This record gives sequence, C-alpha cells and structure tokens, in this order.
Amino acid sequence: MTDFAAIDFETANEFPSSVCSVGVVVVRGGVIADRFYSLIHPEPEYYQWFCQRVHGLSREDTEDAPVFPSVWEKIEPLIEGLPLVAHNSPFDEGCLKAVFKVYRMDYPDYRFYDTLAASRRVFRHSLPNHQLQTVAAACGFDLTHHHHALADAEACAYIAMKILG
Repeated sequence: MTDFAAIDFETANEFPSSVCSVGVVVVRGGVIADRFYSLIHPEPEYYQWFCQRVHGLSREDTEDAPVFPSVWEKIEPLIEGLPLVAHNSPFDEGCLKAVFKVYRMDYPDYRFYDTLAASRRVFRHSLPNHQLQTVAAACGFDLTHHHHALADAEACAYIAMKILG
C-alpha cells in the first residue's frame, strides 16, 4: 500500500463522538507527504478520568479548540480519494461515524484498513501482543509519544507501509 492516510483519534469520554484530538499522516508513493494534528472541542463536552489518564488531555486543553466540522474541513482535502488506515480501525471508524452523526454531516463511506488485523496475520504469535507500540517496534519505528494522536498516526503509517500489501 503506497497511497493512504493514517488516522488516529483520542476521545474525551466513553462516547465515540467525543473526539478531542486527531492526527492524520498522508502517504503518497510510499512516502509521508503531509501531516495534520488538531485538538478538538469534544461532544459531549466532559472528560472521563480514564481517558485523561491515557492521553493526558483535559478540558482546559480543548475548551478553546475548534469543533469537529471546522477541523474536518481542513482534513477532508488532504485525504480526498485515499483509503484510511488505523490501528484497531473499528475504534477510529466508529469515532468518525459517530461525530459525523452528532454534527449531522453526510458520511462519505471512507474505506478503512486495519493495521491491528494485518499485524495479527503477519506476525501471528511472534509478538507478545499486537498493541500499536509493540507492532511499531517490530517494524522498526520508535513510538515515543504513544497516545498522542499524531504520533500514533505516524506509527500506524509506518506499520502500514511495512506490512500492508
């Protein structure tokens, strides 16, 4: 796979629509061509302690952030015509569909590929687990800032370039 956009969302709470940050890495011709990161004002607007513990973001970080439609307006032209790739894509695809629904936006049926499923096929039992940081390391990528949406999208893009055929 040489042309795609890796995407990662972080959420503020248990609702998939509560995206509070997004990272996108665009790959064209097997090379990273663009990166995008933004904080997002979540909907619903509250932070669950567990989510905060995972990614370190809080209400103070996103209270002045743009709402999702404004952020997506910037992402959409970057990813036009590209399939999307995510590690555990049902989570990120679910977030995208949920936030589109909350804002009553028409969802364009993006095609998603899953590096988690690909990792399970490629590496099978040779890895202790198939978490993003483990698979990234197996592919030669050092994921230093795990659970930062852009860092996770970069790791996912690197994995996809290595194992998605």
